[in-house]
Amino acid sequence: MMKEKGAKFFFAVAGLLLFLYSCDRELVYTDSFIIPSATWPLEITPSFDALITDTTSLNDIFITIRTGSEYPFRNIWFFVTTTSPSGKMIIDTLEYMLSDMKGKRYGRGFGNIKEVNLKFREGVYFPETGIYKFKIRHGMRAENLKGVYDIGLRIRKTGIKPG
Repeated sequence: MMKEKGAKFFFAVAGLLLFLYSCDRELVYTDSFIIPSATWPLEITPSFDALITDTTSLNDIFITIRTGSEYPFRNIWFFVTTTSPSGKMIIDTLEYMLSDMKGKRYGRGFGNIKEVNLKFREGVYFPETGIYKFKIRHGMRAENLKGVYDIGLRIRKTGIKPG
């Protein structure tokens, strides 16, 4: 009887893991950078190296940020530098809202830490294969940005480029 319950539990967990794995097979790249002591100094620029092998698919690119209640602002500014395998560079200046007018923070999470997925680019196709480098620097006036636990980058395939 006990072995039967253990086997059922094992297969239930294995099935759940298989389901979760198959849910995001469109994921091209994901990584995150932990901010030491949950304080992001201006001189630290997290960098992400995404290996792109598919030049026919459309992709959405997200920046993920986890902040705590000690984060002092409603918004965040980023300077994102994207470098293609051939060296072509694009620099974007982005602003995202992390809470509403009353201070209620967006995102999901437990306790005082919230994770927000911010859409960086939508419907992007990569024209060449190889390593694309993404560097993210905060653009806030505070030199040491308190309450930032980590910053991440995620690329998901969303379809095939038309034509």
